[in-house]
Amino acid sequence: MYILKLILRNAFRHKLRTLLTILGIAIAVLAFGIMRTVVTSWYSGVESSQANRMITVHRVSFIFELPLAYRDRITKIPGVKKVSFANWFQGIYIDKNQFFARLAVDPETIWDVSPEFVVTDSVKEALKKQRNACVIGAKLVRDYNLHVGDLMSIEGDIYPGKWQMQIVGVYQGKDQTVDETQMLFNWHYLDEELKQNEPGRDGHVGWYVLQIDNPNDRARVSAAVDDLFANSSAETKTQTEKEFQQSFVSMSGAILTAINAVAFVIIGIILLVLSNTMAMTARERIGEYAVMRTLGFSAKNISQLVAGESLLISLVGGLIGLGVTYPLCAAIQKIVPTGWFPVFNVETVTVVLAFGSAIAAGVVAAAFPISRAVRTKIVDGLRHIA
Repeated sequence: MYILKLILRNAFRHKLRTLLTILGIAIAVLAFGIMRTVVTSWYSGVESSQANRMITVHRVSFIFELPLAYRDRITKIPGVKKVSFANWFQGIYIDKNQFFARLAVDPETIWDVSPEFVVTDSVKEALKKQRNACVIGAKLVRDYNLHVGDLMSIEGDIYPGKWQMQIVGVYQGKDQTVDETQMLFNWHYLDEELKQNEPGRDGHVGWYVLQIDNPNDRARVSAAVDDLFANSSAETKTQTEKEFQQSFVSMSGAILTAINAVAFVIIGIILLVLSNTMAMTARERIGEYAVMRTLGFSAKNISQLVAGESLLISLVGGLIGLGVTYPLCAAIQKIVPTGWFPVFNVETVTVVLAFGSAIAAGVVAAAFPISRAVRTKIVDGLRHIA
């Protein structure tokens, strides 16, 4: 017990120095937490991909569409359980800064291939029956104060014109990794308008979503689909959902790698800040440790004092940093446009890395002061007092 009291007294003997050190560690942990959250959030689509889900797009580019007639042929491939499709609609809601995914989806199959979206049966039926029906994510409801029954007016760009979508329901994500910022509307509304106003553009989809029976059959199914449409006017490229998502993330790969690297450099900064404080402390207390040893304190006791002080400072700094990380990340998610980070949660691995780094820094920073305090002869230590 007396060791704990001495640790507390020593840690706050120089209050300003200790507080500045704690503040430095807290800021470093906070910066590490935010940077890591940015990286993990950017990869959230990749990490939440379903192993039994595959995506088929145009071989030349994702922006080119595929004939709707492909659906029935893909469905007949052995191992394919369900086939759905969608179009990237884009458009402008309110203004260009209000970005979130707006997709025209097949109302008959979208929920079969997207089990991570939780909706009621009545909402599923409403999307099928009403041509201009749409279902939106729970986060959009919160961000834009929307309600079931409201009309969302979208200014078309890829598909020109004024589009009126009526909200018939709200989907929830089955867990916090699911994107709740999407608007899903009835594909038939889009197709019928194109048939009337832009003949030739109707009867096409942006991509197909395949749900397969066995994830181990992914390579075979992929080859079967692409071989089926080889040498056609619209050849296909079929890949796992994870690979599909990864292709988008890789566009920002260099930036994400840099952010990740800086985040881990911050761990070194934590160590430097704490090591500097503990080194100054060790120099100042050489004489004190010599006196304590003459009074019967063992080398073990001295080591406990130094290590305890270093760990206490790193522990407090780490806890403060993590304590601020959560509300700050929540504030960032509210401030940035909805579509930038559909999922912006501090992951457990980030917490473990941040807090673990602070504690590890406390242990490493204490190593040299302990060695110096224990190895210095009592006579040499007492000279510091004289």
